[in-house]
Amino acid sequence: MASSSSRMLAAAVLAALVVVAWCGLPPVSFTVQTGSDEKRLALLIKYDVEGDAMAVVELKEPGSNEWLPLTKGAGDVWEIKSGYKPLKGPFSIRFVSVKGMQNVFDDVVPADFEVGAKYAPQK
Repeated sequence: MASSSSRMLAAAVLAALVVVAWCGLPPVSFTVQTGSDEKRLALLIKYDVEGDAMAVVELKEPGSNEWLPLTKGAGDVWEIKSGYKPLKGPFSIRFVSVKGMQNVFDDVVPADFEVGAKYAPQK
């Protein structure tokens, strides 16, 4: 019975890899908003999947294992504030959409980000 479960798991993993390879990266971009600095990062997140939207967005600094939650503001702007220490990039972004799409983008926003700049995952 264990071998049957193992084959089912292997088939599911293979199917997921095929879907990712076929579909590629989701259409997402992160634009740094005015007011962002070393203690506040605000990102306009464009996620162009019809009928879906971001539900949870988190950020991770390099060398950390901790994912920090971003707060949803007006429109599609998500932000994080650090009152006690500067945020250090490059930043990895992890999200879950309303429809359950999950993804992690490693080092998508550079340490030397610029306000107004748009960053997207590399294909």
